[in-house]
Amino acid sequence: MTELRFVRLGFGEEAVDYQEAWQKQREVHAARFEDTVPDTCLLLEHPPVYTAGRRTVDSERPLDGTPVIDVDRGGKITWHGPGQLVGYPIQKLPRPVDVVAHVRRLEEALIRTAAEFGLETTRIEGRSGVWVLGDPVEDRPALGGLSLDFDPRLDDEEFDARLHGPEYAPSNAGQRREDRKLAAIGIRVAKGVTMHGFSFNVNPDTTWFDRIVPCGIRDAGVTSLAYELGRDITIADALPVVEKHLRDVLENAELAPRGVGQPTDAVATA
Repeated sequence: MTELRFVRLGFGEEAVDYQEAWQKQREVHAARFEDTVPDTCLLLEHPPVYTAGRRTVDSERPLDGTPVIDVDRGGKITWHGPGQLVGYPIQKLPRPVDVVAHVRRLEEALIRTAAEFGLETTRIEGRSGVWVLGDPVEDRPALGGLSLDFDPRLDDEEFDARLHGPEYAPSNAGQRREDRKLAAIGIRVAKGVTMHGFSFNVNPDTTWFDRIVPCGIRDAGVTSLAYELGRDITIADALPVVEKHLRDVLENAELAPRGVGQPTDAVATA
């Protein structure tokens, strides 16, 4: 892997509009394909925005008609905004491209980042991203004073938490001691070069996720580094740690072409 260049595009009051950042990605992607720039990771915050990957269905979008930007990455719908560190690693991969391996490397860098702050996270089979595991179902607090045997999400695949108040809201998954996502990953690979990337919840207002079905997952929620650790952590705190672990994982990865029989599509959840 070649040396990874980091470009800090804007944070806080200088947060970068999503469409502007998407255009910047396209420009860097074209330059990387032509080998006029090295592998590059764009790092930034966005103003509040919902984005929908290619697999998003209408029932996962905001019920009130809030605008959503449809994008060309894998995965489903998510939110970006203040308190969330977004990274777009634009890298040239060997052919045939192993997309899953790229996703796993991004997950590993973010798992190491959380660990450095003192938070244990993991992967969940079949769900990309970085997760805080919940308690076993039998040990979780009852919802609304009822036994978890009556949790409607257990039997209703179409259950919509947005119609049932804060009790089932994704942002309250920590209170329910359920699995909750700390970092999401959604990518695209075109001409052997990656686009899009990850969003790492440092200290956002996670109630923004309550207006959608985050990543299309109805039986888990979202969380943040600050919430899980019970202390204030800022983007400025997280930024150098994320850069360090991305550099370590991505620069030292032994890249190999995809093996026979492995998937080729750009995978990831939002």
